[in-house]
Amino acid sequence: MKAISLIKHSKGAFGLRLFGLGPNLKPTSGLNKLQKLLDRNAFWAKSRTIIDLKKCLSNSDVIVSLWVGDEIVGFGRALTDGIYRGVLWDIVIDQNHQGKGFGTLIVRNLLSSKKIKNTKKLYIMTTNKKLFYSQFNFEEVTSQDLLIREI
Repeated sequence: MKAISLIKHSKGAFGLRLFGLGPNLKPTSGLNKLQKLLDRNAFWAKSRTIIDLKKCLSNSDVIVSLWVGDEIVGFGRALTDGIYRGVLWDIVIDQNHQGKGFGTLIVRNLLSSKKIKNTKKLYIMTTNKKLFYSQFNFEEVTSQDLLIREI
């Protein structure tokens, strides 16, 4: 059985972003594997470039990845001001590893991170996982409208 490794990356995920480091700080082409994970498992994250992923990671406050052996099977990140507002982003579990508690592991680690755990209001956007996020006390908000500006 392959080892399961949860990595709580430092802010900006320096090792993953610049050297492709995975479990045990070993080079594993981690950034390329992250790109493939997102492309295969998240319609909203298809076609993200390596350059854009590097920038995205470098500007993220909390980053968690989950590995089985040297394959990335889960990912999530968050942005926050550390007190008033935060947003969880890009929570993805490989379709072949769903139903094993990996999504719960990712979200729990994001929520318990030093930077996020005391943030007064956290947001998450989801297309079809409202029930999953409700176990973490996320509630649907109908009193506000989501506005988007795309470039």
